[in-house]
Amino acid sequence: MELLTILLKGGLEFLGTPIWDSEDFFKLLIKGFFNLGIIILIVRYIYYPVTKNKDYLFTYLLISLTVFLLCVLLDSVKLQLGFALGLFAIFGIIRYRTDPIPIKEMTYLFLVIGISVVNALANKKISYAELVFANFLIVFVTYGMERLWLLKHETRKNIIYEKIELIKPENKVELLADLKERTGIDIIRYEVRRIDFLRDVANIRIFYYEEDID
Repeated sequence: MELLTILLKGGLEFLGTPIWDSEDFFKLLIKGFFNLGIIILIVRYIYYPVTKNKDYLFTYLLISLTVFLLCVLLDSVKLQLGFALGLFAIFGIIRYRTDPIPIKEMTYLFLVIGISVVNALANKKISYAELVFANFLIVFVTYGMERLWLLKHETRKNIIYEKIELIKPENKVELLADLKERTGIDIIRYEVRRIDFLRDVANIRIFYYEEDID
């Protein structure tokens, strides 16, 4: 009975580390589920229905969970703001050493990192009401930008194009017209991503509004 009481109060240690700390554990549990719920709300029910991109959905959820646990479990080192800024710098370096990420996806990446850092490092100086309000304000603004204000959702596709002579800057009007005719899509703009002169083909990314497709 005494052992159970000591265990529940967190008085039992192993190699100088508490085996159980009820206050910290339940704080981690509550914050963890709250943060996970907010991230799922943003990436699954706001981001994913617009982009249909499962790769980034997977990435956002795992990065958010990892950053949150890093911040919570290392909070005792009292790095606070410096630690948070360091995380942003690390992910910024990773971003520049990988394949280019579209601006919108990069915005969502920093959004999930920022939310996870804020939720993890929120201390006694920040009330739960303030924390909940800040999270739902981000959710509301994100939803408003995606669904209410920006009524048209831009979608993209990658295509292999063989008329390589049209990729020259002076032929951009002819290239856009040819792409529209072949795809039957009202293309807004395009990007020439890669050019393969050995096979005389180019990898082109086209952008169009999803609502324009019947």
